[in-house]
Amino acid sequence: MYGPQVPNVTPNDVPADAYLLDVREPEEWTTGHAPGAHHVPMMEIPARMAEVPTDVDVVVVCRSGGRSGQVVSYLLGNGWDNVRNLDGGMQSWAGAGRDMVSENGQPARVL
Repeated sequence: MYGPQVPNVTPNDVPADAYLLDVREPEEWTTGHAPGAHHVPMMEIPARMAEVPTDVDVVVVCRSGGRSGQVVSYLLGNGWDNVRNLDGGMQSWAGAGRDMVSENGQPARVL
């Protein structure tokens, strides 16, 4: 039994002004993420939902789209109507040639 269909967006269709919410684990974030993204690990979302804006496009990101899809579904169920899942996650983001940065001084990559 599934809830509402999770809305997806492709890497090339992410609006320039979207709020990117990266829900991966800290080591994944450190290795490589989208510039300007906001990091809230998936398990912290329930306690930190107030940090997720309700008035701008929010695109939720993980490695391949599974965890972020669960977060989108959770937020939709809690009253957000402005959240979408990044189709294919950071793997598709990197594959599309979108910018990435790391926090460890190494070339950015998807862990």
